[in-house]
Amino acid sequence: MKLLPLLFLFFSLKTLAQNTEGVVSYERVQHWTAFVAWLTFLSKEEKDRAKMTWGNDDEWKEKMKLSFSPTRSVYTYLNDRAESEDGAYTWRNRDYLIARNFEKETQTDLMEMLGKTYLLEDSLRTPAWKISNQIKEVAGYQCVRATTEDPIRKQKITAWFAQEIPVPAGPERYFGLPGVILELDLDDGDAVITATKVEFRPVEKDLILPKIKGKKIAQSQYNALIKTHIDDSIKAHRNPYWSLRY
Repeated sequence: MKLLPLLFLFFSLKTLAQNTEGVVSYERVQHWTAFVAWLTFLSKEEKDRAKMTWGNDDEWKEKMKLSFSPTRSVYTYLNDRAESEDGAYTWRNRDYLIARNFEKETQTDLMEMLGKTYLLEDSLRTPAWKISNQIKEVAGYQCVRATTEDPIRKQKITAWFAQEIPVPAGPERYFGLPGVILELDLDDGDAVITATKVEFRPVEKDLILPKIKGKKIAQSQYNALIKTHIDDSIKAHRNPYWSLRY
């Protein structure tokens, strides 16, 4: 009778061990006119410009991926070049690579924004998450809801993380939950990053950072840069996210 619980524990531990290394594929969908509508400081001309640009088809989609292990993660584009849904044309992606080293508690972020490419290297600062008892299924996994906020951009952040994948990794610049984030919602649907596939496999090669170049900054400098840009945009009644990732 004692053998069954021991076997159950063995297989449970084996399953958890297998679920700590792999790649998550995401689709990032951003609705341009949705967030433009609530930017009260924008002029009518700016809002009209957004409507003329996007019309009723305001979805901007990107394919992203997160490579993760118990100690590290790397989040970037699924492919080197972006392409239209029909594959008729392609274009260069902006520089964007988000790396986390949970073991050393460091971050290395490469971000093209505001007309330049920046290389942010600093220690990790975990977001202040509030975990609720709400659950929903994402990509076949039962996920738990957690929320936080971006104090610089004034964004509400909602994450859905899978405890079955016990690694504190996530898409964009968010991490620090007891499970991989499989869905990330920025400001109630203005931009949503949703996992489409989870593949468990060795990712040692995926976690090797390429040679990256950019203007080096720390987290405090990044925060000041974003705040100044948003404040200047508000004063000028223009959309700060034309040159900044939402």
